[in-house]
Amino acid sequence: MAPPYPGERTEPLVMHEQIAHKVEVLGRRITVDYEQKPLTLIVILKGAFMFAADLARHIDLPITMDFMALSSYGESTRSSGIVKIQKDLDHSVDGRHVLIVEDIVDTGLTLNYLFGHLKARGPLSLRICTLLDKPERRKVAVPMHYKGFEIPDQFVVGYGLDVDERYRNLPDVCRLIREGEA
Repeated sequence: MAPPYPGERTEPLVMHEQIAHKVEVLGRRITVDYEQKPLTLIVILKGAFMFAADLARHIDLPITMDFMALSSYGESTRSSGIVKIQKDLDHSVDGRHVLIVEDIVDTGLTLNYLFGHLKARGPLSLRICTLLDKPERRKVAVPMHYKGFEIPDQFVVGYGLDVDERYRNLPDVCRLIREGEA
């Protein structure tokens, strides 16, 4: 594991073996649910890229992938609630089965905005797959069809998730603890 940054430490919350198993289970379930229908994965950058890459390897269907970048955090560890599209899709989702692949759902504000935004673009179906769910922070209900792990209201990094672009390379999902925090 990478050494922590000064004044910070990480504590594993979900180990990479647990993640690998859950991703495989999710991939098999998605394969069955879509029954050989072509599927488009919309990967939410940057945090979901590792999850999406591993998930795609376990989906035994014809798939395409596209990417969006949204922001509601900036450089903070708490969502601002204001969603900005920083990178939009390169291809249309009109008439396609679409699965949004997200790293974490906390308040639900970002995903609720995205779900409505994509639904207006005319997909045949639209579902959500998230690795992590923080139900304690939910402000808006979002229809999560595939969910990896429910976690407590703690700021997490690793397996693609970051703080200020750091810690994405950790193999586990870890609680970030800053100096002076318990």
